[in-house]
Amino acid sequence: MAESVGERGMHLWYGVDVGGTKIELVACDDALQVTHRQRVATPTQDYPAFLDAVATLVANADAELGRSCDAIGIGVPGVVDRDTGSGFSVNVPAITGKPVVADLQARLQRPLCIGNDLQCFAISEANGGAAAGYPTMIGAILGTGAGGGYCIDGRLVSGYNGLGVEWGHWTVPATLIAKHGLPIHDCACGLLGCIECYVSGTGLARLHRHLGGDAVDAGAVIAAAQSGDEAATRALAIHLDLLGHALADVVKAFDPHAIVLGGGLSKLESLYRDLPAVIVSHLFRNTRVPPILPPLFGDAGGARGAALLARQYGAAH
Repeated sequence: MAESVGERGMHLWYGVDVGGTKIELVACDDALQVTHRQRVATPTQDYPAFLDAVATLVANADAELGRSCDAIGIGVPGVVDRDTGSGFSVNVPAITGKPVVADLQARLQRPLCIGNDLQCFAISEANGGAAAGYPTMIGAILGTGAGGGYCIDGRLVSGYNGLGVEWGHWTVPATLIAKHGLPIHDCACGLLGCIECYVSGTGLARLHRHLGGDAVDAGAVIAAAQSGDEAATRALAIHLDLLGHALADVVKAFDPHAIVLGGGLSKLESLYRDLPAVIVSHLFRNTRVPPILPPLFGDAGGARGAALLARQYGAAH
């Protein structure tokens, strides 16, 4: 039988990062040193298998460490309804419409805190990451989708619905749609014209195809632009303008002291050089742009961020 945390006099937090291809668990002490790590493939279509995978990871950690943890943080791609505990996820459809919170609580039998992957990225970068020491920060992910999280003094502010900062689902204004001659896309969230449809990695490839290109992903657009492809160069220019407008709105709404980019497009070095001036062009006079920073942990911060959610939850209870 696993020894309790109280008997050892030390805290232990588990962070579980659920992705479209893998589920990773890390066990962290109070100093956020990883004492255990394991990952398995994500059962994206099979809900019982999904619950089994998470429960097995937790049981394996308990067995290896010889004790249980204070709390478990779980980051999922999508949204969990705070009233019903049911999930909605495009990347892991197995949890959509299922009482994922109640079922995981029943299986794991310990305090549980669930956030989304964007929030886990933000809290990880706010604590020992690129935004360490800043009073407030926004984590802005530009990956398959676009969205983020908001932290004050290193603590995640998730909001009434647990959405945090879903700037990727703000609507692109009609003026920019007209300026660039863009179609209005249906978003997977059920809304129309979400900024995610244009500035995510998927959106950048979509822009290239709209302009006559054939890129299947953002990397192909960047490579084509470097080879002199006119459509790719224009797609990147439109992307920069739309992203600059979106982050200007983030500045107007939250006035963060730093913005940390994440996701695949955070590796595009030109963003850090060009983005601040474009954000300024969408702001009113005398408004400063906060530092736009590359991530320290990047994709590796998901499970770490989930452990931080568990620690934040445990400290509050």
